Amino acid sequence: MTPSGAATEVQRASGSPAQHITSRRWLAVLGVALLSVTGCYGFSGGGGLPRNLKTVAIQPFDNQTAAPELQRELFDQLRNVMRDRLNLREAPEAKADLVVRGIISKYDVDLPAGASADPRQTTSTRRRLQIVIDVEIVDQTTGRSLLKKVGLSREGQYAEGGERNGRRSALESLMNDIVEGVQSQW
Repeated sequence: MTPSGAATEVQRASGSPAQHITSRRWLAVLGVALLSVTGCYGFSGGGGLPRNLKTVAIQPFDNQTAAPELQRELFDQLRNVMRDRLNLREAPEAKADLVVRGIISKYDVDLPAGASADPRQTTSTRRRLQIVIDVEIVDQTTGRSLLKKVGLSREGQYAEGGERNGRRSALESLMNDIVEGVQSQW
């Protein structure tokens, strides 16, 4: 092979200089397209709420049940959900962007959920409870109600003697419904 023949082999193997430029242009175009597409998508960190909604005031729910601890547990769950999942800070009602208010209208506990057919296994008895609330979340900046649910009901199951676990489960389910309801507005 001559030196000029070697150069021809290299050009055939790697393509012509014009093909290199075309390949580079296509890669550049592809890179720009990918960057522009990914730039259109992102997480705002606001839990799906508009950026102008930053603060929330949660009023203690009117508890119409015989379980005084339920009001506090619901309030604590709402505080955590608003902070952690919706990225809202607490504020006094007069300065808050959103206000949450409601009523705990029903708390039925110790409802049978299932029992073992074997009388020797009495520990497998399952119980259930039901919590019913009315909840409203109002955007004070516009006066618009973001969520209004009357008779929102959830159940929790628990082993006999574990009412607190069933209540926690029912409250978590209620919180999921509230978050999804608020986020569905956007």
